[in-house]
Amino acid sequence: MIRPPVLALRLLALLAWLHACAPTDPAVRVNPRVVDAVSHAPVADAIITTGNRQTRSDSHGFFLLDGNSTDVVRVRAYGYLRANIPVHSLSAPDAEIQLKPFRPKALYLSVFGVGDRKIRTAALKLIDTTELNALVIDLKGDRGIVPYRSAIHLTTEVGAQRVITISDLAALVTNLRERGIYTIARIVVFKDNLLALRRPALAVRKQDGSIFRDREGLAWTNPYSHDVWNYNIGIAVEAAQAGFDEIQFDYARLPDATGLAYEMPWTEQNREAAIDGFFNEARKTLTPFNVFLAADIFGYVCWNPGDTKIGQKLEHLAGIVDYLSPMLYPSSFQYGIPGYRSPVQHPYQIVRFSLEQARQRTHLPSVRFRPWLQAFRDYAFGGRPFTAGEVRAQINAVEDFGADGWMLWNPRNEYSAADLKR
Repeated sequence: MIRPPVLALRLLALLAWLHACAPTDPAVRVNPRVVDAVSHAPVADAIITTGNRQTRSDSHGFFLLDGNSTDVVRVRAYGYLRANIPVHSLSAPDAEIQLKPFRPKALYLSVFGVGDRKIRTAALKLIDTTELNALVIDLKGDRGIVPYRSAIHLTTEVGAQRVITISDLAALVTNLRERGIYTIARIVVFKDNLLALRRPALAVRKQDGSIFRDREGLAWTNPYSHDVWNYNIGIAVEAAQAGFDEIQFDYARLPDATGLAYEMPWTEQNREAAIDGFFNEARKTLTPFNVFLAADIFGYVCWNPGDTKIGQKLEHLAGIVDYLSPMLYPSSFQYGIPGYRSPVQHPYQIVRFSLEQARQRTHLPSVRFRPWLQAFRDYAFGGRPFTAGEVRAQINAVEDFGADGWMLWNPRNEYSAADLKR
């Protein structure tokens, strides 16, 4: 039975909406509230998707849906698992859509790690026996390899399919989800040696016209090119179709190098327009799949007021993606942060204060952040190992801040149960 206050809220919501637009669309009806499956509290600002259309729940969890909607209502909210609800099940006046609270705690598996039986088995064992509940899997790696069989012709043309480590992408995702594992598809965007070299017209170049290569000797693709945008977004669509819960774009930025030649003047406004434009196009294309969208960003982007000269403006990205994922590896903070000049000796403070700085600048709730944490040996301050103490300090900082979980990065895919709670 509907409690009187809830019924009153429903009636008020309906009357307000009818006053605004009912004369032109009599087929509209009030939809159920979106609520927390545990507390049954209303979930505000939940994203409701029908076809290519989106709306948001109000502060009481209510939303409205017109009679032209599709057969399935897709719902997601920050800090919750997604839900797909048949429209016919929502006809009861007191129906509710219950979303399960969830905080991803993830390991990263590379292109080769996900295909290596020993590494993959070790990762799944850790998930079974510790607090872990999520995986970040490369669907386009740092060198441009796409490790599953893609229908995108360009992946074959540029040699991105030369190594297939995932024989059946949909089956892999289904298996992981049956185990209760939250799945995140990592897609490296503009750092793409294969595409840049096989399609030189798409490569970033130096002022002398030669193809730019970074410190690893890898070429990058033009961040202004819609051909490059569409290639990466196409891979994201295939990931969404396979059932991934979240799409995470990495290296969605300009190279951190000066003196390069772009088709647009190298200004902050133009750099930001390239990166914002890519994410906006990805968001638009991925709308029907109701998939979460995340952006990996430099750790110092949380502190720098501009775009860090790579096009990543924190305040802009906050308005486009669902989750911001700063890479808060203490070893990467070569200048430290205010008050802490030796970052590897203060992993808690590096993570906590960087997140605090990002929240203050964006005015986002803590749940809109999920950072990457260091689970590898230091490379910049003496080479100290990052073991249980340092890893747990970072995790504690994230959880004290209230972020939407965390992700452990180790490029060798080597993780220890000693770093985690049983």
